Amino acid sequence: MPQNKSQKKKIVDDLKEKIEKQKIFFFVDLKGLKVKDLSDLKKRLKKIDSQLKVSKKTLLNLALKEKKIEIDAKKINGEIAAVFGFSDEISPAKIAYQFSLENKNLKILGGYFDGKFREAEEMITLAQLPTKDELLSRLVGSISAPVTNFVNVLHGNLRSLVYILSEIKK
Repeated sequence: MPQNKSQKKKIVDDLKEKIEKQKIFFFVDLKGLKVKDLSDLKKRLKKIDSQLKVSKKTLLNLALKEKKIEIDAKKINGEIAAVFGFSDEISPAKIAYQFSLENKNLKILGGYFDGKFREAEEMITLAQLPTKDELLSRLVGSISAPVTNFVNVLHGNLRSLVYILSEIKK
């Protein structure tokens, strides 16, 4: 059903608002994706404060131009949707990448991150990076490892002493 001017303006305003708040956004190709799978992807993204927005390429172009982002959505092949990440840069790309591994119909086409357009390969590489929480837990593990190992070595001496004393007692 065709949309009138006011409906299109609302869509463009909504897109501009999302572009304003985003930390990352990227494009995915939805061709061949079932509605059930699409709603599953939307639910996964919503859990991490992200959103998938399907719109016409011309309306997306209008919103991008008004926000002074140099991307021409018309040059991107396929039936595209934009995924906006509002709280984390990596998690939305990671969710979409994992979903694309499960469902071959979804393809990551490229995105806007850190002030410039990135190709699909770069977005997939970004999706394969560990999240901020994973990196922090690795850092804490690396910092605590020497202390933990030292405590284990000290306990080893005590265990050996107890073992020797129990053998002597027998």
